[in-house]
Amino acid sequence: MIRNFLLSICSLLLFMGSTFAQQRTCGANEVLARQLLEDPFLQQRMNDIERHTEDFIQSGGAQDRVQVTIPVVVHVVYFNSTQNISDLQIQSQIDVLNADFRRLNADASNTPSVFQSIAADCEITFCLASQDPGGAATTGIERRQTTVNGFSTNDNVKYYNNGGLNAWDRNKYLNLWVCNLSGGLLGYAQFPGGPAATDGVVCDYAYFGTINATPPFHLGRTATHEVGHWLNCYHIWGDDGTSCNGSDNVSDTPNQADENYGCPSFPTVSCSNGPNGDMFMNYMDYTDDVCMNLFTNGQKSRMQSLFGAGGSRAALLTSPGCQPPGGGGSCGTASGLTATGITQTSATLGWGVVSGATSYNLQWKPTASGSWTTVTGLGSTSYGLSGLSAGTSYDFQVQAVCGATSGSYSAASSFTTQSGGGGGCPDAYEANNTRGTAKVIPVNTAINAQIATSTDVDWNRFSNTSSQRRIKIEMYNLPADYDVRLYRNSSYLAVSQNGGTADELIIYNTTTVSSSYYAYVYGYGGAFSNSQCYTLKVSLSSTNWRTDGSTDGEVTEMEVPVIFEEAEFGMYPNPATDQLTVEVPMQADADVTVSVLDPAGKLAIQQHRTMSKGDNRMTLDVRALPNGVYFVQVRNGEQSFTRKLVVNK
Repeated sequence: MIRNFLLSICSLLLFMGSTFAQQRTCGANEVLARQLLEDPFLQQRMNDIERHTEDFIQSGGAQDRVQVTIPVVVHVVYFNSTQNISDLQIQSQIDVLNADFRRLNADASNTPSVFQSIAADCEITFCLASQDPGGAATTGIERRQTTVNGFSTNDNVKYYNNGGLNAWDRNKYLNLWVCNLSGGLLGYAQFPGGPAATDGVVCDYAYFGTINATPPFHLGRTATHEVGHWLNCYHIWGDDGTSCNGSDNVSDTPNQADENYGCPSFPTVSCSNGPNGDMFMNYMDYTDDVCMNLFTNGQKSRMQSLFGAGGSRAALLTSPGCQPPGGGGSCGTASGLTATGITQTSATLGWGVVSGATSYNLQWKPTASGSWTTVTGLGSTSYGLSGLSAGTSYDFQVQAVCGATSGSYSAASSFTTQSGGGGGCPDAYEANNTRGTAKVIPVNTAINAQIATSTDVDWNRFSNTSSQRRIKIEMYNLPADYDVRLYRNSSYLAVSQNGGTADELIIYNTTTVSSSYYAYVYGYGGAFSNSQCYTLKVSLSSTNWRTDGSTDGEVTEMEVPVIFEEAEFGMYPNPATDQLTVEVPMQADADVTVSVLDPAGKLAIQQHRTMSKGDNRMTLDVRALPNGVYFVQVRNGEQSFTRKLVVNK
């Protein structure tokens, strides 16, 4: 859908604010709108880049490209120890970038067959810098503890004097900042053509890499999405609301009405783009990490044009950032080792791309054995093992080969095959890795399910009734350190997170009836078992549950207040058809104004009310609103919070 990208989004973005962390939020266009207002020459520079891109594609330049390697510096700006992510977590993100931009991602096979032929190896790889701007050795990671606990899209994190860290030379490095982003924002990027001092990508620490990251954005795709912007790719729907008139300047991405959230079913049709519908699995949509799996050839061409003669990022081609001081000749060490598709007798082993590697050697053995089996000359970053023994632990390690030079073998990683004799867990409720694909489970009945890998999570949906509203969630027979959270729609309500394999229990004595309660089960720190089940039971009662899980005796428990993390208010259903309920928690009595605005900022609905301390609920009639995107704004004195609403009748 080729078109000239113009910033009609500017007026829309004035009303974008806090959103739930359970929906992807990207601030790249908000930053671009601000920069266009601040710099009268930016639009011309972007137009020049666009013309260069068109010329590059028309001249066939995209067909002649070779692999580009981009040195990366990661600036970790942290307020507390939780935000000070580990080197391993950072490396896991580099591994994801290398897999996603080379189409070596393990979930590439999930791309629908109709899109497989246009799914691209972008021929771009990334390395943590080995040489800093002054020519000294570096790990490619620098850290600073700050007094700022929450940055926004104002770019303060990119300046030391504002509590952040200054950028390294953008002509030699991709600057990647990791910090605590406020307002539920996952990340943002600067498009080519912007200021040198702020060039790069910013990601929230909780959604970076694959280690200790927060579902459903725990597979490193936030950085993949934002680096896509940094490489001149726009949102796939063209940021036009639902008008079907926008575009991302790419010819092989279908026209679609709006962003997609969660994990939609294929096909999802909009803008008359049937039968195949939206390419919601594209990295430049807003779906959950587990649903993203491709860039297209057209997007690759836009990226590669930046490195052609005269391209705005061509200087990176001669950067010495990936070379150790003195030129170096070493070969890196493989990381990000994974074992997937584990059965009683087989498993697929994978690892991250090593910059400069021409092949890989793999060694594997039963953990109890003293000798390795070696497989040499592997041309990809995965290998399938077969003929394994059931219920057995195995170790494996990988060595990169860079021409005549070989790197060191990686640290060994382990996996265990499923038990034989029918001992495996059936896990009948998969696939349920996102709220959008949650499985409906029975209440007052124990079910058995499984967290089979370090990235597996279970979303389980259930309903309460007007006669049995009070909720108890029990989780026991835990093979590893599993935790459970309770949600109503997108609203986080409660959590049980005992350490180790201790039982988990949530008591939620509510008066709210809903068909969209969710029990979300996940492994703490990636804990999992591919051979053993856990037991989950959701029970309902007409009377309040006591904290010990019983209903005996008098109880005085009140409903647990809803805490709307980051967004400061809740609303449902979304999309809405006829009525919208807005829930506002108040710290004290005050006058509150709730407004519904169209994308141009025009007032569509407004209500004023004096709200009392505690939880408050307001119902708005939206039947008169045409289908489309709106923004709900809650104003409490000087504070104002905004969320996006979709009306779809």
